[in-house]
Amino acid sequence: MPTASPRLPTPDELASFVACHKVVTESARCRVPSLVHLMAPPPPLARGNWWSWPGANRIYNRLGALRERDDVLVCRLVRGKVAYVHAAAWPALVRLRDVFPAGALDRVANVHEPSGRHASHRVPLDLWLPVPVAASARALDERAARAALASGVPDAPALFADLGLGEPPP
Repeated sequence: MPTASPRLPTPDELASFVACHKVVTESARCRVPSLVHLMAPPPPLARGNWWSWPGANRIYNRLGALRERDDVLVCRLVRGKVAYVHAAAWPALVRLRDVFPAGALDRVANVHEPSGRHASHRVPLDLWLPVPVAASARALDERAARAALASGVPDAPALFADLGLGEPPP
């Protein structure tokens, strides 16, 4: 007898999850949470690509809807892997940008090429960054940026470790 597909979080629920953690990965196994592992049914995917799960297209569609939001940046911030960053973290991360590899805060956009193939394109930070966010980032010193990034995050040590920032402020 077929079983019902598990309910996936809505794009708004996913955005709330990103807002709570400030930075999450798409599917990478890091210390910060992963959206795919949040949505895939238990047991967690043991090995291989998440596309092997029968509900992968549903997950992909939810991730696509999340990518379209104005308050979520998709970039390669966490160990070069695809990450989703909530707008609340943008000023702090922009202030700390020199700590990260070049291009880590560039927006990653998925596009359909004329052939129908999916491709990823990068939009440099300076081209997507809203002027008010840039001004907020300039107003922060490094200590304030680190404190803002750690504030309210459920596992700030994990976030700071995955971003290569050492220990979060007390």
